[in-house]
Amino acid sequence: MNRAAEDAAVQQTGNTVLLQPDNHNKKYEALFVEIDTGQIKLPMFQREFVWEKEQSGKLIDSILKGFPIGTFIFWKTKEELRSYKEVGNHTLPETPKGDYVQYILDGQQRITSLYAIRKGIRITKDGKELDYKDIFINLDYEPESDEQIVVTEKQDGKLYVSVHDVLSKPLGTFYKTLSHEQADQVEAYKGKLTNYDFSSITIKDYPIEVACEVFSRINTGGKVLTVFEIMVAKTYDETKGFDLAERYEVLRDGSDEEKECLAAAKFETIPESIIMQCVAAITLRAVRSKDILKIRRETFIANWEAMKEALFMAIDFVRSELRVPVSQLMPYPATIVPLTYFFHATGNKKTTNEQVRLLEQFFYWAGLTMRYSSATESKLGEDFNKMDAIAKGTMPNYQSTELTIDTKTIQETWFSAGNAYCKAVLCLLAYQQPKSFDTNGMVILDNSNLKIATSRNDHHFFPRQYLASASPNKESNLIANITLIDGYSNKHRIGKKAPSEYIDKFAKDNESLPETLQTHLIKDIDAYGVHTDDYDRFIARRAKAIALALNVKLMSMTLAQAAAAEKEASLQ
Repeated sequence: MNRAAEDAAVQQTGNTVLLQPDNHNKKYEALFVEIDTGQIKLPMFQREFVWEKEQSGKLIDSILKGFPIGTFIFWKTKEELRSYKEVGNHTLPETPKGDYVQYILDGQQRITSLYAIRKGIRITKDGKELDYKDIFINLDYEPESDEQIVVTEKQDGKLYVSVHDVLSKPLGTFYKTLSHEQADQVEAYKGKLTNYDFSSITIKDYPIEVACEVFSRINTGGKVLTVFEIMVAKTYDETKGFDLAERYEVLRDGSDEEKECLAAAKFETIPESIIMQCVAAITLRAVRSKDILKIRRETFIANWEAMKEALFMAIDFVRSELRVPVSQLMPYPATIVPLTYFFHATGNKKTTNEQVRLLEQFFYWAGLTMRYSSATESKLGEDFNKMDAIAKGTMPNYQSTELTIDTKTIQETWFSAGNAYCKAVLCLLAYQQPKSFDTNGMVILDNSNLKIATSRNDHHFFPRQYLASASPNKESNLIANITLIDGYSNKHRIGKKAPSEYIDKFAKDNESLPETLQTHLIKDIDAYGVHTDDYDRFIARRAKAIALALNVKLMSMTLAQAAAAEKEASLQ
């Protein structure tokens, strides 16, 4: 942001920013000239031009009848934003570097209509061409009638002139082709159009975040522009070929030149807001919206590639070391932000064994404590301290109670596909690299299968329909009853069968079924009550196995201690 402009226009008293809008009127010709010289521009967080010719005709009709048509609001600034370069077949002019620009915050459709008519612009919309020369003034208009003065369709037997011609041609032209009375009519209409006072408000040198808040409030019924949408406009740099909207699309989906992307890594569900926080994390070590908006264009652009490199290191770590193969399994997308910060801070070096253990502990701690369910921005800021500690190979500070999971909690946890705690358990199950019950092949997890509660990968080991019939008083939808399997087996080979029935069938095809079930933390078919369809026993034993495995991840228990506890449980 231009600091001189800020200092000149913004006064601060404590935390209050005092700003004063300027109210004034503009004539039609002034609007036209200011657009034609690049002084008025359309920022690209605006909607595209969507009005039909009929709406544009009604606007001109209202002006000719002297009706108010609303106030235009402009943001006058030297800030360079991503803006539209064309309206239909017409190329909009560039603004000289360093000059003030008036970005339209409210009135885009009306101003674009006025400009399109004045220039006679053609716009292709929904496969058909709209020619704004074809908006006409009816010279046979009867003031006593309910008709419009301005129309888009001519009727036989009536005389019309194009609004474009009225605005752009010398009046003498009409006196040559029309009767004197008709030409006088045209002159009167032209005078009404060119002398109409368009009410406008200009906010000059407002900070971009304030200007965008103004835009949000007046354009979208209170829906605030996202930080990403603002940064798309703010960071646009044509000379450097930087367009954040396009860069994000390539980051997410890849391109012919760029194969490394979120979609290829199966992390395409990471939202654009998280990417903005990743940039801020490596730039400012802070991720609040107001921090992101303070990042200067050149700084943001300079850090984009560095963010990408650290981001993909973080994703590779999650996929390989934590064995979380898809982003939809992560308890919170926000967890990728401190991990990106960590890899950037360590120069994107390969993690040591101790760092792997500490980052894994952090990952499960964040999910199981539902760390980012509220006040995410401030908590992310705090967690950079934890990343700094881990970078040095030392354990961050945690409350001891947050590093222990008891069996009863797992036993009583209701399963919800969107719940962070449940997702942390699913990540644990994914870490075991679960295998298919029938073939012993790897279960392939997919983001599209994990987005909804009826996921094809989430399987109730004791099917819900079976329990509803066999034990209607039992709660089937518990996290301890969930396994990750392939969609085909879930739907076609298990259905509502009892575990004893479908497991026996799978055992005929899969000689390694006991080992297969261990990859689902079902360590002993008989001891877990599978053959006897003992649901209570199954939940108790599997909840125990899950809790022990989580405590190993949280480093409150060693593998040896967990194995001993599991052995003790098997003797009971």
